[in-house]
Amino acid sequence: MTDLLKQATDAGIANFTATSGRVPDSFQLLAKHAPAAFAGYGLIRSALMKDSSAEGGLDLKTKEFIYVLLDVLRGDLKGALSHAGNAMKLGLTLPELADGLVQVIMVGGINTWNMHGQEVMKACEAMVEPPAVREPVEGGMR
Repeated sequence: MTDLLKQATDAGIANFTATSGRVPDSFQLLAKHAPAAFAGYGLIRSALMKDSSAEGGLDLKTKEFIYVLLDVLRGDLKGALSHAGNAMKLGLTLPELADGLVQVIMVGGINTWNMHGQEVMKACEAMVEPPAVREPVEGGMR
């Protein structure tokens, strides 16, 4: 591995770790079998996924939120959920998420909500709202 390839790979790994807490399995597989492609992707990602306080144009919450909306629009539930979790950790609120998902409905139609938007909303709702407690039925189960 050349020095440049190693530096780019290291930058990608560091950025994934900083923003997501780990390198996702799919990208570990890419790094293993197509290291130059991972290195190139890692350079782009590390240039983009930095906070506005680190010379990025948008803050990380907004960048993660944009990924949520784009993933819902294109039908990638796994990506939308991953980015939604990151955005929520960075302070995304349920009203902000709802506004964005309605914008996706306006662009992509109600199917974007039916297919994936509602799942993202439910997952984020579960992150901020405690689960409902069911009262036990007197006299045991019925």
